[in-house]
Amino acid sequence: MTITHRGACLCGSVTYELCGEFQSFYLCHCHHCQKDTGSAHAANLFANGQLTWLSGEWDVKIYQHANSCHVKSFCHHCGSAVPTTVNGWVMVPAGSLDSAVDIAPTAKIFMASAADWSKCLADVASYADNATG
Repeated sequence: MTITHRGACLCGSVTYELCGEFQSFYLCHCHHCQKDTGSAHAANLFANGQLTWLSGEWDVKIYQHANSCHVKSFCHHCGSAVPTTVNGWVMVPAGSLDSAVDIAPTAKIFMASAADWSKCLADVASYADNATG
């Protein structure tokens, strides 16, 4: 049975389908991932599968950071991260998926670079929806 996942960018210009299973799911805390997400880490799934652009393939831009293997594909309209191919693997930003994922994170990586504020979040208040006070 082939598993199919679908996803899109924030504005909906870029949509994709991935046929295949996710092999790993990394929460990467390296400085490059912090910068390109604007957050504590990137959440990327890796699959040995077939990526098909359903719409907006020409709206996808690719950024390769100089002197590194750090690559990011994104919608040039809204800036949302979308899948890219790295060393034969399809790397899928977890937040771009519209379908459910049946794999838990494999590991947190580059924790030596993690932002101090992101290390102890267990006691931070959580809300199901936007809290208004």
